[in-house]
Amino acid sequence: MSSPKCMEFEGEFKSLIKVWLKILATLCYCYFISSKLPKGIFRFLSLTPVFYLFTILPLQLSSVLQISITSFFITWLTNFKLLLFTIDLGPLSSSSSPKSSLPLFLTIACFPIRNPQKQTYPSMQNPSKLHLLLPIKTLLFGISLVALNDHKQKLHPKIVLGLYCTLIYLMLDVILGISNLLVNATLGIELEFPSNDPYFSTSLRDFWGRRWNLMVTYLLRHTVYNPVRSVLCGPVLGPWWASVVGLIASFLVSGLMHELLFYYVTRVSPTWEVTCFFLLHGVCVAVEFGVVKWLGDKWRLHWVVSLPITLAFVVVTASWLFFPPLLRSGADERSIKEFNSLIDCVVGKS
Repeated sequence: MSSPKCMEFEGEFKSLIKVWLKILATLCYCYFISSKLPKGIFRFLSLTPVFYLFTILPLQLSSVLQISITSFFITWLTNFKLLLFTIDLGPLSSSSSPKSSLPLFLTIACFPIRNPQKQTYPSMQNPSKLHLLLPIKTLLFGISLVALNDHKQKLHPKIVLGLYCTLIYLMLDVILGISNLLVNATLGIELEFPSNDPYFSTSLRDFWGRRWNLMVTYLLRHTVYNPVRSVLCGPVLGPWWASVVGLIASFLVSGLMHELLFYYVTRVSPTWEVTCFFLLHGVCVAVEFGVVKWLGDKWRLHWVVSLPITLAFVVVTASWLFFPPLLRSGADERSIKEFNSLIDCVVGKS
């Protein structure tokens, strides 16, 4: 007989299946109906119910892990891909996938991948690297989880926050890495790195622009940065200031999307700390950008100095503004308990 925890897990899994069936059915509508409409206002109007549905679907889930994955993949990434799709841009556009089949359309829409025909970031030149790193990162994720689960009360608070930073990075890379492997195995789409070794970042520009969560960077560049810059450049502002405003706008949107994702998990009204975290980093990146423009490359510190400073700034500001809303709501404790229950159910039935 199943334990109460396993029965609860099975109920949550059934809810997840129902939500994803709705997602797939809705994306079929996008493929068969919306894609046949001319790009622009008519296609956008046909997709407005989709944007709304994909925004409220995470509210039908209760598990932290299920909410996190669904809201990140669908409410954020898929909605932004569809937003580009309204003007026939991005990974779902006809120019990116001129002969896109329904399975390919659904895959690119649902998963954090892009059509490999047109890459703006380096694709995976050595796929075996992901096969090697993924088990290592999964193991490190498990070790960090066990350390928090068994020894959290004994650890210094700063070490605990450092472990949370590590867990966020590892969980994101493991989930996105598994997604890439599944898509590659089923459809043969070329693999892409979800991140590019962010622990080697030598500046905030390097961290946010070239190393951390490349799919989000790509979407924010095309849905926020480029439109804002093109509108403001020329008649309103010069190229440099238009770029700065576009940069700050991208970080603002990222902060607001994180506030929404945190609300799904915590069901607590936002405190706007997360938005402040991203705005702070946006301003700092803009300052870096200005310093480089003013002083040139000669001002750069040696990586031995700049790397620890960059990582320390990210960790300290995350501890100050990013993690507190999750910690106050107990979302961290819930997620650890859910992982433990999942492992117990899987081991108990094996």
